[in-house]
Amino acid sequence: MFTGIVAEIGRVKSVARTGGYVTLTVTAAGVSSEMAVGDSVSVNGVCQTVTARREGEFSFDAVTETLSRTNLGHLRPGSEVNLELALRLGDRIGGHLVSGHIDSTGTIRRRRVVGSGNLDFAVQVKDGLERYVKTKGSVSLDGVSLTVKAVSGDVVEVTVIPFTIENTIIRNWRVGTIVNVEADQLAKYISP
Repeated sequence: MFTGIVAEIGRVKSVARTGGYVTLTVTAAGVSSEMAVGDSVSVNGVCQTVTARREGEFSFDAVTETLSRTNLGHLRPGSEVNLELALRLGDRIGGHLVSGHIDSTGTIRRRRVVGSGNLDFAVQVKDGLERYVKTKGSVSLDGVSLTVKAVSGDVVEVTVIPFTIENTIIRNWRVGTIVNVEADQLAKYISP
């Protein structure tokens, strides 16, 4: 489990295709120093298993299913990724409970500045996911816990504050960007 509070922005160092999976190596000085082989790590909100760790970097294997259902298949050397280590029992939950099991992807349809440096995003979701996203509830987009501003049909709106923009890959989102979407766990189980 994760909280949707990004610990570090990592950078993809390499992408190696082997048979039915892809091995990605990510440079991330902070989180890599705290992990061991076998640990879970959230990469753009996707729970992955650390398969190798060296000074300042780690690797994980993404299988075909993951690559086809998330934006990890779009990553290239140089791509930035949101990273979060798995929760430990007793950790403070600053965002909301995020499993790292992505429900679907969404597409950024609008980006606009609002207020004092905030960014408003409209994200079109698919696969009927909008029924599990509730106004004033939580949603995880690329592993970032966000409060839902509004839901209109299959479009989910969120507003992001400057701190989050500066400390996540949200700063790179543009119209057309594909993002990973995980609906709030509670909403999935209590919605009809």
